[in-house]
Amino acid sequence: MKHLIKSVAVLLGAEPKKPQADEYTPEALAIHAEQRADKSRIALIHAEIAHKKQHKLPEKWRRRRWTVLIVVNLLFVVSFQLDIQLLEGALTASRFVGFHMADLNSALQVMLAYKEVVINLVIGTSTVLVLWWLLGGRTFCSWVCPYHLLAEWAEMAHDYLAKKKIITDHPFDRRVRTVFWLVFAVLAFVTGYTVYETISPTGIVSRALIYGPGAGMVWVATLLLFEIFYSKRAWCRYACPIGLTYGLVGSVSPLKVTYNLATCFHEAECKKVCEVPHVLDMVVKGRATEVDLLVGADCTHCGRCVDACPTHSLNLEFKGLGQLLK
Repeated sequence: MKHLIKSVAVLLGAEPKKPQADEYTPEALAIHAEQRADKSRIALIHAEIAHKKQHKLPEKWRRRRWTVLIVVNLLFVVSFQLDIQLLEGALTASRFVGFHMADLNSALQVMLAYKEVVINLVIGTSTVLVLWWLLGGRTFCSWVCPYHLLAEWAEMAHDYLAKKKIITDHPFDRRVRTVFWLVFAVLAFVTGYTVYETISPTGIVSRALIYGPGAGMVWVATLLLFEIFYSKRAWCRYACPIGLTYGLVGSVSPLKVTYNLATCFHEAECKKVCEVPHVLDMVVKGRATEVDLLVGADCTHCGRCVDACPTHSLNLEFKGLGQLLK
């Protein structure tokens, strides 16, 4: 329960803190002491990083994720263009072979705005709630959200420009995302209008793919330019209420990225590629309180840390079912 509370607190914007002495298990303390005493580890870390530079590890999870994301969004497009009742609507609200599905954040906005609960909305929300509880909440962000893919490409451009020292990144306080979530909820309730849906890049890009681009794509382009030249992943990290909603669902999901202290070299290759590096605080030397830990609720399960870790200390697993396909 303590880990769950900390995980949700970090999701809401709290910064990870160094654990107190009484939070460490004897097994974890023993491993930390062994690692501190092992002077050969430094040489091994340098050798490992040098080997990685010469032999770039394949990003298998990224390829799988991009494939799934593109296929899911193409199903909407094909269903509309061919007028078949396979996957109707858009990501905010849809029907899959007749079953209603509703994005959790969008459904919340609608219920707050109209102050009533529609049975189809309850059915659609329940279906999606169970689905994303099983698959891990923010898995929606990296495996389904079309804006996430655009933002990932923007991140690649940002990193390239930063490496060339043309730009620098400007991070914000992550607590502002929780503030945005509350503001949009209050606006929906007070105005009777789903304010967030008009500016949601997820909804705008989804509808643009299916029905054709509209004026909203100017807003999306502005966000992407902001992320390329000023603040990496700004919308997903600091503003998007959808990510926060799904993160809360995923906090108790059986699908988790797991971490093993015993095999970790603490070279932080995983944090370099992570979209939300604060969830990997346990990989910092001396921070892991247990030998085996679960990565927190803000994790998008993109799998990049799993691919980047040369010692396989990070894995994507269903609790109780073991490791997924490598």
